[in-house]
Amino acid sequence: MEKLSNGKAKRANTLGRGKLLLDVTYTPESLLRHPRQLFGQMWYDLLASRELAWRLMVRDISAKYRQSVLGIAWAFIPPIAMAVGFTLASEANIINVGQTDFPYPAYVMFSTALWQTFVESLNGPVEAVTKAKPMLARVKFPREAVILAKVGEVFFNFMIKLVLIIGLFIWYRIPVSWTLVIAPVALIHLIMLGTLFGTLLSPLGVLYQDVQKALTMVTGFWLFLTPVVYSVPESGLFGFFVQLNPVTPLLVTTRELATTGIISEPVSFWVVSVLTWIGLLFTWIAFRIALPYVIERVSS
Repeated sequence: MEKLSNGKAKRANTLGRGKLLLDVTYTPESLLRHPRQLFGQMWYDLLASRELAWRLMVRDISAKYRQSVLGIAWAFIPPIAMAVGFTLASEANIINVGQTDFPYPAYVMFSTALWQTFVESLNGPVEAVTKAKPMLARVKFPREAVILAKVGEVFFNFMIKLVLIIGLFIWYRIPVSWTLVIAPVALIHLIMLGTLFGTLLSPLGVLYQDVQKALTMVTGFWLFLTPVVYSVPESGLFGFFVQLNPVTPLLVTTRELATTGIISEPVSFWVVSVLTWIGLLFTWIAFRIALPYVIERVSS
């Protein structure tokens, strides 16, 4: 439904061929003045977008691996390359990574897989909305489908990385705790944090190509403020910025739940998690309000 910020939607739900239909009437009054109707419409569009999101996800995954020589091997190459490089640097005393909870090569590969998942969830919405710009301008459909498709693709890619992670645990004989079964909860929070940032930036990404280029630079710098190749520093100015990084408690908690079972920063984890879900709701509203204007601008 386009231009939600410009009109109040009045729905008439009827049954047609077993499906719920929606009649919408636009008025000059903003839906923000009627939050109950706004949230009801958002929920309806979210449910209505599931089938389209699935089809978009399957299409994008098929195209991604069909046009690649190495295919799913790209899910393994970055963590392995990162582990080899930093292990050699650590053994040569070029860098001091501190004490890790399990063998360093496995530590880096596991952490890099988590970081890569976060970056994919951050870049996904921007890439998806930008790529879908022609379709968004010509076809009316729930815009949430584009974002959901990318979120689904992120989970699919992580399932491929999971093969590498399981292999690491077996090869290095890493002991696991019963908390491994709840590690996916922390992982979901990590993915939702990236989706929040990506969805917030996606309307700007449609208008300006600089956004995607800037994201590449920002995530490169962001990596070194995240305890991916080193343990969490407990003091100093650098340690302050690492602990201030919202990715740190989510990534570290996911790693700890999958290995030691001892959460080092439970308060930080829950604070960031709660703020992530609240921020995701407001970002969703902002996305629905901003996107019609953005589409109108790029179409004119």
